Amino acid sequence: MKKYQHFINGEYVDPLAGEWFETRNPYTGEVWAEIPKGDAADVDRAVQAAREAMYNGPFSKMNATARGKLLYKVGELLENHTQRLAELEVRDNGKLIAEMAGQLNYMPEFWRYYAGLADKVEGSVVPIDKPDHFAFKTREPVGVVGALAAWNSPLMFVAWKAAPAIAAGCSIVIKPSEYTSASALEFAEIIKEAGFPPGVFNVVTGFGQDAGAALVSHPDVAKISFTGSDTTGAKLYAVAAAQMKRVSMELGGKSPNIVFDDANLDAAASGAVSGIFAATGQTCIAGSRLMVHNRVKDEFTEKLLKLARTARLGDPMSYDTHIGPVATPPQYQKILDYIDIAKNEGANLLYGGSPASGGDLKGDQFVEPTIFSDVSNDMRIAQEEVFGPVLSILGFDDEEEAIQTGNDVVYGLAAGVWTQNIGRAIRMSQALRAGTVWVNTYRAVSYMMPFGGMKRSGLGRENGMEAIDEYLETKAVWINTSDEFPANPFVMR
Repeated sequence: MKKYQHFINGEYVDPLAGEWFETRNPYTGEVWAEIPKGDAADVDRAVQAAREAMYNGPFSKMNATARGKLLYKVGELLENHTQRLAELEVRDNGKLIAEMAGQLNYMPEFWRYYAGLADKVEGSVVPIDKPDHFAFKTREPVGVVGALAAWNSPLMFVAWKAAPAIAAGCSIVIKPSEYTSASALEFAEIIKEAGFPPGVFNVVTGFGQDAGAALVSHPDVAKISFTGSDTTGAKLYAVAAAQMKRVSMELGGKSPNIVFDDANLDAAASGAVSGIFAATGQTCIAGSRLMVHNRVKDEFTEKLLKLARTARLGDPMSYDTHIGPVATPPQYQKILDYIDIAKNEGANLLYGGSPASGGDLKGDQFVEPTIFSDVSNDMRIAQEEVFGPVLSILGFDDEEEAIQTGNDVVYGLAAGVWTQNIGRAIRMSQALRAGTVWVNTYRAVSYMMPFGGMKRSGLGRENGMEAIDEYLETKAVWINTSDEFPANPFVMR
């Protein structure tokens, strides 16, 4: 069994309190590693290292091009470890190796993208209207960043936060989920090998109420980046607001996946299955509200059920598996509770709806892919995030109703539209209140495209050029070019 350490100031170190906790494989249920149980003292040690690196150490004197070269090297080194890290993440969170290997193989591109962007951050000269003044704007790093990552795609979230933050000139302290900490600690070795100065990148593990709370409230942390539930995000937001910290948050979703009667129904059915059953539904962008035009709803439902019946549950390390275990025991119970809620609300259970067992299903965290029909938009199953393989089918009659129902939810992270009418595709993408709208596709992401939510789905954006702005402040500089004193020093110039 491996016993991990925090990564602070460029070195692996034991937790100050000398405590560790166990992490389990969701598929087998077996304990396979021990994770440092960090607390406020460990967080303070990491934050002070990050602060020293940013304001006094070699990193503080490093120009943007040099930062970019280090980021690029991370991408190059990462390519040699993608399979190992993907398997580590599967062991830690139970997601499919096909999914995690795809993420890890793509991840070097995120680091290389921000490597190239690091020295493209520019200020500008303002043609100021005041005589005898030269005015310009600069972009400066916001400060030490505290980043809290979710358990469903741990290293992807590290890349989404750390790469743009470091490109902007910030140092960072990562607090991964207590359920999936191992990969971030292993990844820190790549950061060290790439040659980053000590303190630029730190990882402190532990529980939210201890390490997480200490990071969010630490007075030397200038910016919080969080991925997780909207409930937790709201609490962190309140704490950060008390200290006027900058905040970006990627929170929950209850995304509408809207199928019109002119859509390619076979492609839409495949997109619907991908949108909800891929990653065992444990994704914030899950298309959990499948809205189908009533004219084709019966036909489409049959296509959907036919595809759903082909799903193979099993070992997430097998490339033949379609659906793996739920990542954590609390999440497993939450999914089953929502299935019961849907039944009690009167939704019609078409498929699944129970714990799955037998065959080669080890452990006790499998849930059958589940489909409900006759769902009304006021049901909890249509309004609240389940974060599991549970799909609700809602009917609609026209475009106006699709827009109204699609937007009638507190979340606004993503949406899907299936139609062959280009005018409708544009109208829907404009009308839906979501940070991402996919047309005739679903779950597509790129380092080039901004990602984030509206409404209760969060604040700010990750990925794309927009992400680096989350870690920069704008400074205005005024220079008086005149040798004369103002005629009246008591009046604003």
